[in-house]
Amino acid sequence: MPRETRPSICRFCHANCGILVELEDGRPVRVTGDPDNPAYRGFICARGRRLPEQHAHPDRLLCSRKRIPAKTGSSIPGNDLARAVNDGGTRFEKIGAGVAMDEIAARIGEIVRDHGPRSVALYPGTYAGPHPASIPTSIGWLLALGSRMLFTAASIDQPGKHVANAIHGRWLGGSHVFDESDVWMLVGNNPLISISGGIPPANVGRRLRHAKKRGLKLIVIDPRRTEVARFADIHLQPKPGEDPAILAAMLHVVVREKRHDPEFIEAHCSGFDALSRAVERFTPEFAARRAGIGADEIERAARSFARGPRGCGVAGTGPNMSPHGNLTEYLLLALNTICGRWRREGERVPNPGALLPRAIPKAQASAPRPGWGFGESLASRGLTSSAAGLPTAALADEILHEGKDRIRCLICVGSNPVAAWPDQAKTVRAMERLDLLVCLDPKISATARFADYVIAPKLSLETPGLSISSEALEQTYVAMGYSEPYAQYTPAIADPPPGADVIEEWEFFHGLAKRMGLRLTCRPIRPETGVLRERRHAFELDMDRRPSTDEVLEGLMNGSRIPLDELKRHPHGRIFDEETIRVAPADPDATDRLDVGNADMLAELLGLHDEGSDDRDRPFRLISRRMPNVYNSSARDIAALSKGRNHNPAYLHPEDLAALGLAADDLVDITSDHASIPAIVAPAPELRRGIVSMAHGFGGDPRKPESVLEAGSNTGRLIDNASHFDPHTGIPRMSAIPVSVTPRRG
Repeated sequence: MPRETRPSICRFCHANCGILVELEDGRPVRVTGDPDNPAYRGFICARGRRLPEQHAHPDRLLCSRKRIPAKTGSSIPGNDLARAVNDGGTRFEKIGAGVAMDEIAARIGEIVRDHGPRSVALYPGTYAGPHPASIPTSIGWLLALGSRMLFTAASIDQPGKHVANAIHGRWLGGSHVFDESDVWMLVGNNPLISISGGIPPANVGRRLRHAKKRGLKLIVIDPRRTEVARFADIHLQPKPGEDPAILAAMLHVVVREKRHDPEFIEAHCSGFDALSRAVERFTPEFAARRAGIGADEIERAARSFARGPRGCGVAGTGPNMSPHGNLTEYLLLALNTICGRWRREGERVPNPGALLPRAIPKAQASAPRPGWGFGESLASRGLTSSAAGLPTAALADEILHEGKDRIRCLICVGSNPVAAWPDQAKTVRAMERLDLLVCLDPKISATARFADYVIAPKLSLETPGLSISSEALEQTYVAMGYSEPYAQYTPAIADPPPGADVIEEWEFFHGLAKRMGLRLTCRPIRPETGVLRERRHAFELDMDRRPSTDEVLEGLMNGSRIPLDELKRHPHGRIFDEETIRVAPADPDATDRLDVGNADMLAELLGLHDEGSDDRDRPFRLISRRMPNVYNSSARDIAALSKGRNHNPAYLHPEDLAALGLAADDLVDITSDHASIPAIVAPAPELRRGIVSMAHGFGGDPRKPESVLEAGSNTGRLIDNASHFDPHTGIPRMSAIPVSVTPRRG
């Protein structure tokens, strides 16, 4: 059979790049960027080019697995359960997907009957996101079961964004976007590597080069001279964890020098006077001493940002994982707001909608709402839900505690808690304690090793897909998502390997619901940010038969501005820019205002002013970073990407290495107040001194002495999830962690 080339969407990560796939006998053999894609214009990253290796990987599961011997449920005491897992019995046998669903449905039914629906929890992870039907159907199943125990990566990744969005309020006209801006500020994000985080994901490098050519002023605040910082007009390189002090000082300068937008503040804001008083003490000199940078640098950044007139400031994962992440995001929103970085009446909306519903923007605010203290309360630690959802960092405690209402069943969809959650040792104990653990995963991951069932899914090129996850970023993160009405649909273009018994994630939850006599309803998300749009409606799947994936996608995309049938006519994707939509006037009775003076946030800011340093025993700060050849815990085992280096180096400044008597590739112990991990060092002159920079998601089974060369180092082991945590979201200190570095001899 001759080779054929077909357009598709890369779903190795969240970026949804347009690709061309060469197929031979129905299997992918080569992937390149699609030059005919109007948004991505041929861009593809190294991971996307390796989709054929991912699909044909020798460790890929082509049939689901069942643990032998199986756990027998709650009748086994915790210690005996741990022995059952650890005493050499950790093997799996093949099981058909249908039979697995039969058994899992029966097991969950027993758990719910004996312990109630609250004993069942769901954790959809990063790898579920690019597949539009996976998360809505999994949540629909959980809610139909009667459980509200939904945990996501949002509360351990960037929870501050969700909290700040809630307590600040939403501007219904939308924000300025990157492609039109005069100034842009990136706080701890590196979109050239993450392919997200403040610059639209469609060919980030090209957009950045074009923006710089037309005169964009770029401000970067980051302890590393990252790839994107090399394009910066102003790069502040502070000590880790000092973002809120720097932002407060920038606000101080803007207010002191009257560089704010008084008309916008008067018409649409509350709390400006309280904010002004709170930042009085945060002089540039004070923040500079804390952060280890120059006061003049802070002043120059503040003036450049305020000058605008169009632009925005956005933060990344690192500032959210550091202490005071909610405050960082809130101060950033306050800075955007007092500088008037929102679209006004009569301005054109850059993305009127493609797969998103049609924009109906208004020049008015939507009132703030509670950021925390509502919904379910965790029995183990008393934490409640927040705008970021239930606190995933406390889920292990909710499994391990001795109360009658503990979580006994966990379903992981495209997620790897053992690699990703903070406090890895506690996470492992929790996985061992579960009566039932089900993982939907293409491999036996670090978490799947503990599973009772591992459901083998189809991979991306074997399933239909949409670019909606990138477009929809607008509705959760300010100034993110597509900056034009672009969309793409792809059919399934590749066949699973011969003899494979693999299913899509949504099919698993449809199958469970059918076996348990449940109706499966998918509900649209509630937008937190972005322009006001027409509403989607809840969609109920047909439970009398198995619908096609296209039928499910059609139902989920109800209300899209561009119908799915029209989108299918454009296999390379299309920018649907025929319609111009402008921001309408405010409603005559509109009274809601954006709040830049939230009392809780300002109290936290004042407390930060007097917060001391804890440098004495742990002189280094461990910070998070992204690596271009991996995606969280995925892709580490693809040889063409790892190139023989399967670990995550501990990067230090060369002068720090010399002071410690270390050279590249030396083995060290990195120690926090909680634990110690081995690591292999590498020089990084782009760091400021006193920093260790490492990627997360590495490491293997902590119960086994795997070589750090083979598996890398799990930074989550260094984190104590029950100390130094945010009281609203539960996220512990996951970046800017005080550590010591000592050579490992022998």
